Amino acid sequence: MELNGKIIWITGASSGIGEALAYVCAQEGALLVLSARREDELKRVASNCTTDPKNIFILPLDLEHTETVEEKTDEVIKRFGRIDVLINNSGMGHRTKALSTPTSIDRKVMEVNFFGTINLTKAVGRLMKQQQHGKLVVVSSIMGKYGMPLYSTYSASKHALYGYFESLREELYKDNVKVLIVSPGFINTDISTKLLRDNGSAYGVKSDAQEKGMSPMDCAKGIVKALKGNRNHKYVGKYEIFSVYVKQYLPKLFYRLMRKMTKE
Repeated sequence: MELNGKIIWITGASSGIGEALAYVCAQEGALLVLSARREDELKRVASNCTTDPKNIFILPLDLEHTETVEEKTDEVIKRFGRIDVLINNSGMGHRTKALSTPTSIDRKVMEVNFFGTINLTKAVGRLMKQQQHGKLVVVSSIMGKYGMPLYSTYSASKHALYGYFESLREELYKDNVKVLIVSPGFINTDISTKLLRDNGSAYGVKSDAQEKGMSPMDCAKGIVKALKGNRNHKYVGKYEIFSVYVKQYLPKLFYRLMRKMTKE
């Protein structure tokens, strides 16, 4: 799949992986729809893209409130006439113990990471089914393969995305609509500083794991390579992605190492 001339809608495009994806896709010659809550940051990202400004459509979107996803999808169609690729990259997290996490935070994380993502996917997926072509991409996490202390609901939301998008892939197979699940490891973004505490405030500290993680640009290049290569699933990261295989084949060792690394 070549991206030149393709209409690619990226959520969470105002920073981190989403911002890097905008730059890489622009370099590939794609026409972009950039969505996130912060319109000013979307404008900054758009101005840094190496493409004609008319090839970029800034479309603010809050996935916690997706009542307007059909309307937003219609806006994209009015602008570009079709949607070739949707990259569901928006997400949020928390850093709280499971039993002390307020239900309001559980619901907020699930609303953005799962329900918001699938609501947008439904709107775009129905359009792609009519088109008889398209690709739906979802950025999950290696924590969608196992849980970690202090990230229970975040991990649950990523587990849920796996089940949903694997099911969706089979349902849309005959309609020539492809599904790619991406599972990043530790990427050097500021997402850990935005993690919610149990009182709703931001954690405000960048984790050592993320500080040493893969750069957002390298992550974006890995995602785009998988997108162009027609992959069903792609792990992106450094050494930490091997933890998935350690858990699968050496579960006792995995849990022993997990408890050692996360010991307070």
